[in-house]
Amino acid sequence: MAGRDAEIEKPLGGATKMGKVPKMAKVKNKAPAELQITAEQLLREAKERELEIVPPPPKQKIQDEEELRDFQMRKRKNFEDAIRKNRSVLSNWIKYATWEESQGVLDRARSVYERALDVDHRNIGLWLKYTEMEMRSKQVNHARNLWDRAVTILPRANQFWYKYTYMEEMLNNIPGCRAVFERWMEWEPDEQPWLTYIKFELRYKELDRARRIYEKFVFVHPDNKNWIRFARFEESHGFINSARLIYERAVEFFGEEHMEEKLFIAFAKFEENQKEHDRARVIYKYALDNMEKENCTELFKAYTIHEKKFGERSGIENVILSKRKFQYEEEVKENPMNYDAWFDYIRLVESEGNVDVIRETYERAIANVPPSKEKHYWRRYIYLWINYAIYEELEANDMERARQVYRAALDLLPHKRFTFAKLWLLYAQFEIRQKDVGTARRALGSALGKCPKAKIFRGYIDMEIQLREFTRCRTLYEKFLEFNPENVQTWMKFAELETLLGDVERARALYELAIGQPRLDMPEILWKAYIDFEIEQEETDRARDLYKRLLTRTQHVKVWLSFAQFELQVEHEDRLEEARHVYEEANKKLRQGGEKEERLMLLEAWRQFEKESGSQSTINVVEKLMPRRVKKRRKIQSEDGSDQGWEEYFEYIFPEDEADKPNLKLLAMAKMWKKNKDQQQDEEVSTETRESGATEVITEEERRAEETRSREENPDADDQDIANESDSDDEE
Repeated sequence: MAGRDAEIEKPLGGATKMGKVPKMAKVKNKAPAELQITAEQLLREAKERELEIVPPPPKQKIQDEEELRDFQMRKRKNFEDAIRKNRSVLSNWIKYATWEESQGVLDRARSVYERALDVDHRNIGLWLKYTEMEMRSKQVNHARNLWDRAVTILPRANQFWYKYTYMEEMLNNIPGCRAVFERWMEWEPDEQPWLTYIKFELRYKELDRARRIYEKFVFVHPDNKNWIRFARFEESHGFINSARLIYERAVEFFGEEHMEEKLFIAFAKFEENQKEHDRARVIYKYALDNMEKENCTELFKAYTIHEKKFGERSGIENVILSKRKFQYEEEVKENPMNYDAWFDYIRLVESEGNVDVIRETYERAIANVPPSKEKHYWRRYIYLWINYAIYEELEANDMERARQVYRAALDLLPHKRFTFAKLWLLYAQFEIRQKDVGTARRALGSALGKCPKAKIFRGYIDMEIQLREFTRCRTLYEKFLEFNPENVQTWMKFAELETLLGDVERARALYELAIGQPRLDMPEILWKAYIDFEIEQEETDRARDLYKRLLTRTQHVKVWLSFAQFELQVEHEDRLEEARHVYEEANKKLRQGGEKEERLMLLEAWRQFEKESGSQSTINVVEKLMPRRVKKRRKIQSEDGSDQGWEEYFEYIFPEDEADKPNLKLLAMAKMWKKNKDQQQDEEVSTETRESGATEVITEEERRAEETRSREENPDADDQDIANESDSDDEE
């Protein structure tokens, strides 16, 4: 047993005495652990616990010169080995040279730097380290030679030049520093080196030299801000004329093709500071006139501020007008078909009074013809032509040009599609003002021939009436009625003209023709005008006949009321009886028509008439005819036939209508008898129910027992369908 236990205690990795390899333990849970540990965490924990702290190397103290030489030899050997391994790593060279410098062996340090420059002579940092070492060692000539070599090899490295000039200035070698700057400027560097050179000269009060540098600077870097710097330099040192001359040279230098608002704003502010406000104003105006409008935003603002501070009211208005013009130019440029913007722009230009500019603006506006032949696109556009012609006539006093504008506008319109009567009439009125009646008539005749319209007919007729050409007016009215015989106003105006001319029979004939037309747009107005005409002519019988003829066509309540008022106003003895007869006749006709509200209106007017002109008996007669109002309900149905609820409405019940229905009372009595009979039957049934109360109780108990038995025999009888089926089977 002990042997077996020993065998069992053998490790799992080796073989047992029996020669069998034990089984490996199986891992049941292969899921990742909830807390994961990375290699970074292991290293950080090792660092925190200071498990890998290496003790610092021991400090070595050199006792004599031999040990120093031995140390230097080992150190140099290490540096040389590092350089030999990789010559392109400049950090090894710099470390080597720095170490040699720390040992005080400058020749060796220079030798290391020179060898490094042979490897990479374009490394700026290497040159800087080399020269800084020479300057630290106060080897000025060596440093100067190095700077010369550096700026010769790398002339575009500004850092060399900055440090070179700084070193010479610190050594108080001003001529040498200036010479370095001059060498630098020959390479035409960026703007900042030039400004540094200028500041150098200003530190030593060399204004003439600084001015000469600026002269070269503005041509090497021809930018607006550099010219402005030059001018401000002169201004700051009190050279006002020179500053003005520089601004003028800058304007000439850039010309009109490369104008910028910053230069002009600076120039104008310079003149403003010198109290030369007129000069500043001229500069602003010159810039605004010659520059593109979209590039003048800040210039407009500066000009406005200047005028508000130093200008007069007219000057301020001019500035504002210029700004508004710029805004309108932008709008019409964005959308040339924006005619409202053109109207505002033209109105603004007209306020200035420059005829050529106004005409040019009008021509630009009318050149934007609507692309579509639909009339609503032309409604705003045509007013540009009208305003143009009116301006030429009233403001410019150029009648021939105004005539040309009218004719060009009329030629432009597509008269087969549509026309504008207003334009034709304005042209005709213009020719009348020029005392050319024939041209005006030809223009309107051409309008009627190309595209006849009611407005042109009316305008032509009004013109002929003013000219007292009544024969032409009659002819035009006849043409007008042939063109549109349904227009009631035309018939009425024609008849009024004949009435004014004293030809009553002709006017009456026109009215007769008018009411005989099969179709009219407003016949009631025509009939009223005809009746009023006969009344004015004191033809009472004719007016009465007209009312009767009209009532044969319509039974409208207003016609009856007007007829009654007419009879009441006629001066004769029986006028009250005639008016009352009209009311009675109207009541009969409206009663037949069934219009209850119109009938109520008539009766109210009749009652008012009787109160004013009748007696108590006649008032009572009308009062008996007045209806009573009854509230009723009716269903509301939608379009698809569904019910929408109920609504209340009022209905008028006239006594005459009830009298015409004698059977209504008999029907009401029959309903009352039926109701009484039903009440008697209900009383008899209730008596029989009380007498048979006990019998009904027994019958109820028997019925319940019968139902219980039927359920026991047929348990499915609770289902209504099955019960119904069984009932139907029994019936069969």
